[in-house]
Amino acid sequence: MQVSELTDERLRHLAEVRPPRGKVLSLFLNLDPSEFGTPQARSTEIRSLLDAADRRVRHESNGLSHDELIALRQDVARAREYFEGSFSAEGAHGMALFCCSPVDLFEAIRLARPVSTEVVIADTPYVEPLAALRSAGRWCVALINRAHARVLVGTAESMREVEQIKDDVHRWHDQGGWSQARYQRGIENEVNEHVKRAADVLFRRHQRTPFDRLVIGTPEELWPVVEHDLHSYLRERIAGRIHVDIENATVDEIHRAAIPVFEADELRHEREALDRLNEGLASGRHAAAGLEDVLEALTERRVEVLLVADGYRAPGTRCPKCGWLGPSGRSECPADGTALKDCEDVVDEAIQAALGQSAEVIFVRHNPDLGPLGSIGAVLRF
Repeated sequence: MQVSELTDERLRHLAEVRPPRGKVLSLFLNLDPSEFGTPQARSTEIRSLLDAADRRVRHESNGLSHDELIALRQDVARAREYFEGSFSAEGAHGMALFCCSPVDLFEAIRLARPVSTEVVIADTPYVEPLAALRSAGRWCVALINRAHARVLVGTAESMREVEQIKDDVHRWHDQGGWSQARYQRGIENEVNEHVKRAADVLFRRHQRTPFDRLVIGTPEELWPVVEHDLHSYLRERIAGRIHVDIENATVDEIHRAAIPVFEADELRHEREALDRLNEGLASGRHAAAGLEDVLEALTERRVEVLLVADGYRAPGTRCPKCGWLGPSGRSECPADGTALKDCEDVVDEAIQAALGQSAEVIFVRHNPDLGPLGSIGAVLRF
């Protein structure tokens, strides 16, 4: 039994899981501390999830083979055993659990953001909620003044403090004379060493647990020193700056100060991707829009960025042999003639295909551009 953090690598791995037999049980559990902050509340939500899984298996039983039904019942039992035994909610705002006994799949993923409690039974792991979480990205806030530094990590919804750095930097005072000049140079050296140490700690943190975007809080006069000492990998991740009481602000106060940066960065990233899509469509190159054209591009592994209108769902078809994807209406795969399987939601299949070819997936939440284009589009590599 493996418990993992959600990473791009883990998400791609799940997107590529296609068991040759049996169904995959995907369970999502909401652990939002504002709703499920007590053991009793979490236990109630877990029981509700497992009861829903039992009902879903019974509801699906007419369309399942005997072996598939037995395996799903075993998977629900294993999930129940896990949640009643080794499960821990510590540090998690959500949990995803994927089970498929025929291929020995049983993996839990701890989530840094809440998800809707949900049960899905399908041919593959249901990864759309995870893709939405990764689309939002992982954030870091670094606060640095002349003697103190603090590092917070998390998501746009919640953050936690993971580092505090305090250095013994002498206070500045005016006495005059050559000795004063030497003293001041000594203080500046101490400040520079402190900033360098903070930047090194921040980079090591990123190497251990990478974050996507960075927010900096520092006094204006210190900003050139901070910017100079940050590793280039960190500088390219800077989304904005905030002004807070670096030594005394609470985590909640820091998080609230950073929210406008989070929101502006999401809007900017979404807008840039939509602009690339619209430019490509206008020129007739390197872009596709509408379900059929986007699915064709995914089948041909040409997608660099997949854009999906938030909440968009659509039925479709998939070839169980070659993976060809298409909208509803066909009965045979145009590539190899295999009988196609109906997909209740081919958008999730599209997301899995995009992740499998290392494409970025963006859920468009703030702009209406995708609506007239069929609610789905893609920027193409070629």
